[in-house]
Amino acid sequence: MNFPIRLALLASTAALSACAGTNTIRTSQNTAIVQASAAPVCGGIGAARVAQTQAAIETIKAGYDRYVIVGAAAADNVHVAQMPGSYQTTGVVSGGYLNATTTYRPGPAMVYGSHDQNFGIRMFHDGEPGASDAISARETLGDKWQEMVKAGSVRTCTS
Repeated sequence: MNFPIRLALLASTAALSACAGTNTIRTSQNTAIVQASAAPVCGGIGAARVAQTQAAIETIKAGYDRYVIVGAAAADNVHVAQMPGSYQTTGVVSGGYLNATTTYRPGPAMVYGSHDQNFGIRMFHDGEPGASDAISARETLGDKWQEMVKAGSVRTCTS
């Protein structure tokens, strides 16, 4: 197996093993900025799903029950690069003449970069003014919310 193909396989394996990452910055007692980055295969929707899940996790970790997204920003930093290809020339000598054919085989395409999503969130306790319009963090996470909060962060865009 030639080097460009091995490099492409290595990169795709690395992308699948950790296709998402998050970071949360607390900006006050009840507000935070949730940053999410997802692999190209996840798409922008996957990055938004990661950010939404992380917002719910952070809400519960901070001791709150509900949250509202008060601001959002997204970026698509995905690029595709063509790896070098190879040439193969074959020829036949006949009657003192060379008849040659050269074939070019393109290298693999490399997809790299990320889809990024940032949410500004405002967190609420149940019963607090404004909480009735907020999203339930536990409902967002579903039945396994306790396991997800214990894990602390989202690592895949399929959760």
